[in-house]
Amino acid sequence: MTSATEQAADPSTVDESLVSVHDLKVHFPIKRGVILDRTVGYVYAVDGVDLSIRRGETYGLVGESGCGKTTFGRALLRLVEPTSGRAVFDGTDLSTLRGESLRLMRRRMQMVFQDPMSSLDPRQSVESILVEGMRAHGLDEGTESTGKRLRELLSAVGLASTSLRKYPHEFSGGQRQRIGIARALAVKPDLIVADEPVSALDVSVQAQVVNLLEDLQQEFGLTYLVIAHDLAVVRHISDRIGVMYLGGMVEEADSDDLYAEPLHPYTRALLSAIPVPDPEIEDRRERILLAGDLPSPANPPTGCRFHTRCPWRQAERCDTERPVLREILPGHKAACHYAEEIREGRILPHEVRAEVIATDLSSDIEISTPASVTEIV
Repeated sequence: MTSATEQAADPSTVDESLVSVHDLKVHFPIKRGVILDRTVGYVYAVDGVDLSIRRGETYGLVGESGCGKTTFGRALLRLVEPTSGRAVFDGTDLSTLRGESLRLMRRRMQMVFQDPMSSLDPRQSVESILVEGMRAHGLDEGTESTGKRLRELLSAVGLASTSLRKYPHEFSGGQRQRIGIARALAVKPDLIVADEPVSALDVSVQAQVVNLLEDLQQEFGLTYLVIAHDLAVVRHISDRIGVMYLGGMVEEADSDDLYAEPLHPYTRALLSAIPVPDPEIEDRRERILLAGDLPSPANPPTGCRFHTRCPWRQAERCDTERPVLREILPGHKAACHYAEEIREGRILPHEVRAEVIATDLSSDIEISTPASVTEIV
């Protein structure tokens, strides 16, 4: 992958990519002691992610809970300060921005949070919530002009203008999510990071919100980073998909290519868990049961971080050498040493030994130890 520095220097690349991330890391310190407050370790929430988002596309970021996808989205917007790495937005290195320059740049990058009830101030009316951002960025052009803008925003997200005087508790979950989307749109952004935008909603409401996001993208020329764990939703809305596991990117491809032929064992396991309504297809398709739980991000496995749960693990290399995200097929990348061999059937799946997590109280850092229980994959 081209580095963020090279992309920022190449006008043709910058014109195509709105967002370029290179080796982004977010490590949270583990503190111990009341008086000394010393650091005894780190939680490696995001550990070296490379990613590029083209203008006008929808990039889906998926993975199980705790893999670091939400932290990545927040670090991209500088809501969480990255430990290291670079995030370039429209040719500007965000790590160089401070104070007023960062505040002005944030108008172009907005976020729709996972829980709309906790992200909306219960003491503010919808009108106050929407106007607050506009006023902060100098977009409040007077009572009449702003009122017209607010009504247009509510109409765009499918809410009546009478909603302006109401408060968040007076709306359903789906309606609150629409208010959160309207708040993001109020400052006319170029990029919206949508963190689990439909995970807390009923299935019928999920479809409405997903269709709304697509319509708004066409109307306003938006670029989306959609963070989710529901693979069906991500497939429907995304142009490209990245799969994260334990702080790192393990696969990236166009949506159709990834679902047609996943190359990383973790992606294959995720797709095999999606229920299929047709019994004949369900009986024929690949089934992968992952052993054990997600390892602790405070003490990730050495080598390939998926090797503790991987049915295709080759201990001599997987346990010691961390794979890099590389192109296996045209436009299809995977971070797996043996992706080609697995794809061609030259390496077959085998039994996986589960692991339990024990805690070393002397250091407050979790340590993985083998268990005696095994699961057949």
